[in-house]
Amino acid sequence: MKILRKILFFIIIPTIIISGCGQGNNQITETPTSGNIKICVDESFQLLLDTEIYTFQALYKYAKINPTYKPEGSLIKDFMNDSVRTIVISRKLTQNEEDILKNKSIIPRTTQIAYDALAFIINKNNHDSLLKYNQINDIFTGIINQWKQINPNSSLQDIIVVFDNNNSGNIRYIKEKFNIKQNFPANCFAVKSNQEVISYVEKHENALGIISVNWISDIDDSITINFMKRAKIAAVENPLSGVFSKPYQGYIAEGSYPFIRNVYMICRETFTGLGSGFIQFVAGDQGQRIVLKSGLVPATMPIRLVEVKR
Repeated sequence: MKILRKILFFIIIPTIIISGCGQGNNQITETPTSGNIKICVDESFQLLLDTEIYTFQALYKYAKINPTYKPEGSLIKDFMNDSVRTIVISRKLTQNEEDILKNKSIIPRTTQIAYDALAFIINKNNHDSLLKYNQINDIFTGIINQWKQINPNSSLQDIIVVFDNNNSGNIRYIKEKFNIKQNFPANCFAVKSNQEVISYVEKHENALGIISVNWISDIDDSITINFMKRAKIAAVENPLSGVFSKPYQGYIAEGSYPFIRNVYMICRETFTGLGSGFIQFVAGDQGQRIVLKSGLVPATMPIRLVEVKR
């Protein structure tokens, strides 16, 4: 019996130790406020997410969020291929995309965090700063391709339309807005970023640039201040009221600006990890205050519009 006990001791004890070590290695070290993850963000919202990430990491010193800024088409591919678990984008997943994930036993969670808008920017020397809604439609369908068709007194000639990227959400939004199935006219082309759109408009008097308002919405941000010195924003007609407005925060909040879109954070985590924690932060009080400060409109907190008369 003594010999049997010794044999069992030397068999069972090492097994327990090895088993315990294995369980320790398989434990999830990531929590909603700690860990190291990569997220993909639509390049249109870089300024907002830079601030959100900086603040979140300042509050939670064991959290490290590594953002990659890409056009919409590229980040959706990364998300579907499981290269990244959290994305920031201006649309929801399609039904087909959700079905693909559900077949992998993944239920994506979508949280709206803000209201954004598209801004139409023109050169400082272009005096045609009022654009009717139907004129914008006609520009993207090729009916209007000269500035003289907008203003007979214009000294400018061809309208050159410039987008931020061929795979951008801005292009998708315009096509959906005006139900455009075909390619844009030959006078439309894309560069590589919102910054490059502004640079092109600054150098070409006949250009019409389309960018996310986030790049020009924070009047206290040095990047925004620099951009607004180089180009100006066109006012756009609301087709229902006939009133022209620019994509300022108040007009986005009341819904009178005609090119408003939603901003979402989508997560495919199968547990409550750092991606989920970061989304909760952005959708919470502190994160929504950052959205408000950035010049966009918060999606999860009430706001109050104040009319200031000068």
